[in-house]
Amino acid sequence: MSDIPVEAAGKQDDVRRALALLNAAGARIGNSLDLETTARELLDVAVPQFCDLASVDLYESVLAGDEPRPVGPPGPDDADGFGDAGPARGIGSAPGHTPRPELPRRRREPLAAPRGELRRVAFASAVADAPYALALPDEEARRGENTDERAAAARCNGSGPASGAQPGQPAEVGSTHCYAEHSPYATALRTGRVQNIPGQDGSVPAQFGAVVQSTLAVPMVARDRVLGLAQFSRAKGSEPFGERDGALAAELAARAAVCIDNARLYRREHERALILQRSLLPPGDPEAAGLEIACRYLPGNPATEVGGDWFDVIELPGHRTAIVVGDVMGRGLRAAVAMGELRTAVRTLALTDMEPAEVLGALDEIARGLGDARRQQHTQRAYRGADADLSEVYLATCIYAVYDPVSRRCTFANAGHLPPILLEPADESALLLEVPKGVPLGVGGEPFEEIEVELPEGAMLALYTDGLVESRDHPLDEGLDRFRSALTDAAEPLEDTADRVLRTLNVHHGEDDIALLVARVQGLDGGNVGDWTLPPEPRSVARARELAREQLTAWDLEALGDTTELLVSELVTNALRYGEGNIRLRLLLERTLVCEVWDAGQVQPRRRRAHDTDEGGRGLQLVDLLSTGWGSRRVPLGKAVWFQLPRPESGTAAPDPTEALLNLF
Repeated sequence: MSDIPVEAAGKQDDVRRALALLNAAGARIGNSLDLETTARELLDVAVPQFCDLASVDLYESVLAGDEPRPVGPPGPDDADGFGDAGPARGIGSAPGHTPRPELPRRRREPLAAPRGELRRVAFASAVADAPYALALPDEEARRGENTDERAAAARCNGSGPASGAQPGQPAEVGSTHCYAEHSPYATALRTGRVQNIPGQDGSVPAQFGAVVQSTLAVPMVARDRVLGLAQFSRAKGSEPFGERDGALAAELAARAAVCIDNARLYRREHERALILQRSLLPPGDPEAAGLEIACRYLPGNPATEVGGDWFDVIELPGHRTAIVVGDVMGRGLRAAVAMGELRTAVRTLALTDMEPAEVLGALDEIARGLGDARRQQHTQRAYRGADADLSEVYLATCIYAVYDPVSRRCTFANAGHLPPILLEPADESALLLEVPKGVPLGVGGEPFEEIEVELPEGAMLALYTDGLVESRDHPLDEGLDRFRSALTDAAEPLEDTADRVLRTLNVHHGEDDIALLVARVQGLDGGNVGDWTLPPEPRSVARARELAREQLTAWDLEALGDTTELLVSELVTNALRYGEGNIRLRLLLERTLVCEVWDAGQVQPRRRRAHDTDEGGRGLQLVDLLSTGWGSRRVPLGKAVWFQLPRPESGTAAPDPTEALLNLF
């Protein structure tokens, strides 16, 4: 009670009551990082021990996590930088009333109060449950001004009644409003001073079956910014507020304001981390060849920091798909940043077409490198005397799978993550796939293993993070059993399945963020695959062109015939000149047309720029010019060089290979 002057403390019993109230405030206010909860905690302390009615209004910008804006620069004639001169923290008076004695200053610098709408976030009453009514000052009513015009003007300059509540109408909890510009409430917000409003003032009408005898309008100030307004009222029959009551109310509001501002800063960081994390996740439900996919991401509640859960679906050559689900250990903005770094790394590694175990091995080295760099920074900070933050150690769990729709085989590699769940069409219960579980990323020292599984047509595969199946109330084994029990129908629409899983597992506890990816296997139909083996001899080039033309005719894609024949001829010729063994030609038709030429050679093709006098060296340039993408990847017995062409749309002509060939020269 150091901020309450001795001369304002009053009698000894009053001092004891004030100390007890401040002790209760210290114990009960600020136990949560939620703004609305903190406001209710303030009213729980104040009602009925200090007043009969109370409410808390906060600026919309504060609830959004933004920094409160100053009204403007102080006026040249203002003693304290406000429109009204006077003490910086005393009790002001409503217009037309005798000012009360000045309270001692608590701050000498000017306070900045933003303009804008306020939202009523809490209300408490010991006499009734009806909310406060918004009322205009009595002098405005006596002047008979047009309140509609004044309200419209006030909304333009940031004061006055706004949408959600009108003068004389109750301001319900959750509604937005503004106080009239010349009301004592606006004066309190503008000057940062407590305003004592006697009951005779027309701005406090009779309500609740009793007459409000006295009201304190107390600005909630933290770090020299006004966050909102607290109102404390006493009904008829109670002692009116005095000087010491104003000082006590200011102290209570100041303590709550600091807690609310801390909650605001936490909410802002939480929302920024959440925005960053969501921006790094795939938008909507990604598409993949041979897979139907539904995804869900649920952040933790605002009381818990955002985590590092992520999922990704990556298209690979040959209509294959990489599926990734991971969880960075830790919380907050750093976990979201670490998730973004690892997600970018895994996408880069996936496009190199490495095996799943190799991808996790490279990710582990990247995570250890990031962690070593952070630890060096922490060592330097500790050497300089700063506190080292050990939370920046990069550890993460991850499961990486590659699915081939032609063979319906899926290769899994696991780095300390929970096992995938598979539900086959003929089974009534889902199974945990036994994938070798390696160490988490960032630990190092152990190689990763992989396993290949053939998935039946129509099977359902689920990948997830621990927040879905584990909480304080439910251990991991129990959560896994409930998850498996929730997957009962492999033919159910995946969107319905994902929603039902979240409802069944009751994930609204918000203790951790949750990532869920559910996929249904739809293998590539045999009629959309053309596969031939050719001998390593020159006549195979013409035979490859002939086979490609016949297959495109069967698929009604004659418009792609000339381009495909030209590019197939180039790749088969390269396989004859630089490759080894038999040549395999494969055409795959899904959303795009993919052509692959396989051989037993290990040397990867490399495009180079041919000079004007060179007779060759333009084959891969032509492939790059005519296709939407091309590349090479390793296969078990050599390499595969591929290119991709879009399926022609109705009314759209295919690119002319002759013109493209002439453009090379």
